[in-house]
Amino acid sequence: QVQLVESGGGLVQAGGSLRLSCAASGRTSSSYVMGWFRQVPGKEREFVAAIRWSDGSTYYGDSVKGRFTISRDNAKNTVYLQMNSLKPEDTAVYFCAVDQDDYCCTYYRDARYDYWGQGTQVTVSS
Repeated sequence: QVQLVESGGGLVQAGGSLRLSCAASGRTSSSYVMGWFRQVPGKEREFVAAIRWSDGSTYYGDSVKGRFTISRDNAKNTVYLQMNSLKPEDTAVYFCAVDQDDYCCTYYRDARYDYWGQGTQVTVSS
């Protein structure tokens, strides 16, 4: 079992920045992927970013490339999502997730992830 706890959400004006954190605890495999997704009520969950823990490779959804950065802290077993140049359309509940297997390459598929956090709300005002 793996537990994920997100933090860092909140209200920010357009153009501003936020940093989300996701701390993982429990039994993670030796090679896993941590990802961020977001969801707006009535819409499908959208892939935001992912990072392979073994080598630090990162992957991003098209809508956030160049604005968001995913990173990790190995010692703390924590993944971060730095969000810059935020837009009102970034408003959503953000979830982190872990996939206990880091096989290539479908990191954008939410079905591959085994554990999910409870989500944190990000609201960007115009």
